[in-house]
Amino acid sequence: MNNILLSINITLMYSAPLILAALGGIISERSGVVNIGLEGMMTIGALVGAVIAYYTQNPWLGFICAGLAGCALAFLHAIASIKFKADQTISGLAMNFIGPGLSLFICKALFGGTNTSPTVTNKIPKILSWMQNPNKNIWTSNLNVDSTILIALLLTFAMWYFLYKTKLGLRVISVGENPKAAATLGINVHKVRYFCVLASGFLAGIGGASCSLAIISVFSPTVISGKGFIALAAVIFGKWTPQGALGACLLFGFAQSLVVLLGGNESIIPSQFLSMLPYILTIIVLVLFVGKSVGPKASGEPF
Repeated sequence: MNNILLSINITLMYSAPLILAALGGIISERSGVVNIGLEGMMTIGALVGAVIAYYTQNPWLGFICAGLAGCALAFLHAIASIKFKADQTISGLAMNFIGPGLSLFICKALFGGTNTSPTVTNKIPKILSWMQNPNKNIWTSNLNVDSTILIALLLTFAMWYFLYKTKLGLRVISVGENPKAAATLGINVHKVRYFCVLASGFLAGIGGASCSLAIISVFSPTVISGKGFIALAAVIFGKWTPQGALGACLLFGFAQSLVVLLGGNESIIPSQFLSMLPYILTIIVLVLFVGKSVGPKASGEPF
């Protein structure tokens, strides 16, 4: 029972940043702008979150500032993709170079040339730390997950409701499917796309902060290590829907939990092979499902 609860804990913990970044990818692509720069936005968010939380001793302030940092990087992508109609894939790749490079430069400038930030003593609290629970049992004492997964689940529902149940969400979908027809109905395509790309950056930024403020307590160059690309795979696997991406991220999070649980000292499987498991699963998912998934028709097309 303890191993099952531990596996659930680890799965949810590693799923949270993937869910947040995947939601960012969905909202951007639903508006017609491909955002493969999630990795870079997550990285800058992880740094800013750790730095702000370290200096202010307030992890929630760091969490919000991380989203704003991701939003700032997304603004560059939006200008290139929407205003100047640059190739969205190339612009996204540029964000993946700018984000880690700028993060490493800032970290070295602030902390005496080191690649890692100081340890954040006040991490984002666990869910149960909010509650008074004098009669703990095996479930409440062991199934105690980070608050970031609760935020990720709430935002998943909020995005589903926004896209499919609100007028603005339906406009976003129409812009991603046929921007010319949307424009003839009086929808400002550029404004919708700017809003969605900036929201994408904010979500990716807090996804990065959930790594540096919940999973670990520092920023390092490897704190993201491909999670942005795994989130992109979740977007495709989930068929550009919030609920589908949620399921895909939970699957990838479970793969990471297997790495942790099977990677003990007594494991007969080399740790290097175990570490490859989430990325191998990502490749398998893309090979099996990328041809079957159909994204928004105008995704990647400038307007």
